[in-house]
Amino acid sequence: MRKHRWTAILVLTVLCIAVLMPAVTPAQTINSTPDPPPSLIDRTDFPTLYLTEPNLQGQAVWMVQARLKEIGYDIEPSGVYDAFTSSTVRLFQVAHGLPNDGIINEDEWITLMPQEPDASCITAVKNKEDKMLIVIDVKTRTLTLYKDKEVLCKYPVAVGKASTPSPIGEWRVVHKSLNWGSGFGTRWMGLNVPWGIYGIHGTNKPGSIGTYASHGCIRMFNRDVEKLYPLVPAGCRVKIVNNGTMVPQEMKPVKMKKGSSGQAVVYVQARLKELGVEFCGADGRYGNMTVLAVKYYQAWHGLDPSGEMDEATYRMMGLIKAAKS
Repeated sequence: MRKHRWTAILVLTVLCIAVLMPAVTPAQTINSTPDPPPSLIDRTDFPTLYLTEPNLQGQAVWMVQARLKEIGYDIEPSGVYDAFTSSTVRLFQVAHGLPNDGIINEDEWITLMPQEPDASCITAVKNKEDKMLIVIDVKTRTLTLYKDKEVLCKYPVAVGKASTPSPIGEWRVVHKSLNWGSGFGTRWMGLNVPWGIYGIHGTNKPGSIGTYASHGCIRMFNRDVEKLYPLVPAGCRVKIVNNGTMVPQEMKPVKMKKGSSGQAVVYVQARLKELGVEFCGADGRYGNMTVLAVKYYQAWHGLDPSGEMDEATYRMMGLIKAAKS
């Protein structure tokens, strides 16, 4: 009898627990899993930013917010692309005749980030910027500031890693700003690279200086960039080289014509200069002057003067190896 009584008590206890515990449905089981981490967007190649769940985060978001604040919008950089950021972007889009969708695309990036020197940051006398030159060598990870060929200062830097290299070429400082925060340190000097947002700036990762670590920008110790910043006028020339040169030993013969842009355009422009065809800078923009330079070179070497880069022109310029017989 006692055994049956204990069995009955055990059964009643189990039934009570089953009644008192809330049922767990499959949906609840799914909801109990943690949300995936937010996507980190640190790229500099005009990444698309938009409102999503979880929110996008990263230096690209911080850059947009910092620039919006700088031009007068009521927003504090947080590095999170939240609903308030999206609504602020919509205001910016309306003011500049862009689609009012709260999405940052290439058009928004180009409108936000100057391609010509900001009038507000021009502190130099006329032609002073042409006497100043910054040379950054990604091989040695150094930045050197020259004035009339005299070295004014030299600093160690971090440059782009292999998957996100720093842009080789001849650029200009088109934007200067203070205290963007996050990974940009205490100073920012933006460059007019046509395929992305690149600049010289401070960092909150001082241990990366002297290495290949960035997403393409040039990082400096904050103490160094604060010394450099007042010496650099808006419009200052910036040359980024690899072991002293802007031309690779060999490259893929990509077809190019007027309107093309990118690192391959820089290589062609730099090679034309090496071959004695002088024109505007190696700025990655395949414009009228590059077309004329290519036509001149083609006519000079008995090629069809189309002004477009084809395999025969690459080969004549020594940018690709001769075919094996």
